[in-house]
Amino acid sequence: MTRLVFFLRELNFAVIVWRMNLYCYFTLDGVKYNKEYLIILCGVKVDINKFISGSYEQGYEFKSFVPAKINQSWTWSDPVINTMLEQASLLLGELNALSRFVPDVDMFIRMHVLKEAVVSSRIEGTRTGMDDASLPEIDVTPEKRDDWNEVNNYVRAMNYAIERLQELPLSMRLLRETHAILLDSVRGKHKLPGEFRSSQNWIGGATIKDAVFVPPTHNLVAELLSDIEQFLHDDTANVPDLIKIAIAHYQFETVHPFLDGNGRIGRLMITLYLVSRGIMDRPLLYLSDYFENNRSLYYDNLTFARTKNDLAQWLKFFLVGVSQTAAKSVATLKKLLDLKLQLEGRIKKNLGKRSEAALQLLDQLFATPAVSIKTVAETTGLSTRAATALITALISEGILYEVTGNQRNRIFSFKDYLQMFE
Repeated sequence: MTRLVFFLRELNFAVIVWRMNLYCYFTLDGVKYNKEYLIILCGVKVDINKFISGSYEQGYEFKSFVPAKINQSWTWSDPVINTMLEQASLLLGELNALSRFVPDVDMFIRMHVLKEAVVSSRIEGTRTGMDDASLPEIDVTPEKRDDWNEVNNYVRAMNYAIERLQELPLSMRLLRETHAILLDSVRGKHKLPGEFRSSQNWIGGATIKDAVFVPPTHNLVAELLSDIEQFLHDDTANVPDLIKIAIAHYQFETVHPFLDGNGRIGRLMITLYLVSRGIMDRPLLYLSDYFENNRSLYYDNLTFARTKNDLAQWLKFFLVGVSQTAAKSVATLKKLLDLKLQLEGRIKKNLGKRSEAALQLLDQLFATPAVSIKTVAETTGLSTRAATALITALISEGILYEVTGNQRNRIFSFKDYLQMFE
């Protein structure tokens, strides 16, 4: 049997052995890999159904998972993926087209970002609702302030990253900058905000010995993240954008490059990618709500991609999420437009001389749906007494509701609007 032994230093192989019967393996740091893994590393087109997720590396009292690199040309023969991809792309296009015709769409985007911040933070254990999250910091009760700060940091991080895309491509540098804002002065502030980890982390379990999952060691993080970044910007691979960001999200969560905040940054990366590629003109698609509502499936599909090499099922789950979320966002935008037109008509009809100030306040409520007498006075330029009278009129119209039950420092909520994002 003819045997060829050769070295590929650029791929960091130790020994590759090729046999005429096409059985192939190579060893790297004492670990044996099969021919499918070799194909992945050599840059040949990879069939998703033959995906090999990676291998385990023995450490001191634990085994860490080393994922295969993803910057490849991916192919698949499953017609279901094609159908799902087409449907998701069409619904994304509908959402993007609708956003171009919505007046003052940025007003509604603020609430979409806020909902994403609330839900994405909730996945990580934060317990803040839309009503609390929409309050100004001064109106947040002390016992809720820590959670409010985490949600507010997510909003700040998202807005910063979207703005930064105008001068910096989607990159690990941008994600690190965003991460620094995310963990600024909140839970996790001591876990290297804005820096990739320099120590081992793990998921689940009291210690690394009984961990559910141990990501790759920190010395591999930079190389694996560089591969993700190259994949996101590699147009020669001819991989559809939705497939590409689905694979990239899986890989990012597998690498788990930060000591804290990996889930939030990984989910935020999806929106940033869609905006950076021009698929979405505005950041209106967020998958955290879908992931939260299907939390077990989300984690199971990520896990099975690693443990069962089932990348195809992860892609299907992801594409269903894009379709459902885009369709829901389209419906929400249409409802918001209807609500705005209805309330404007009612205000003009019923509020007489207060109509001008009420319409001014209504626009503000679509951006910030919880207000105090002080903020109403500042928004409209009215006196405290006139602002109080305006709020009373809007309560009578069923537009505002007092939510604290207090006699002083009262907060008034635009409930019909907030409920659309629950």
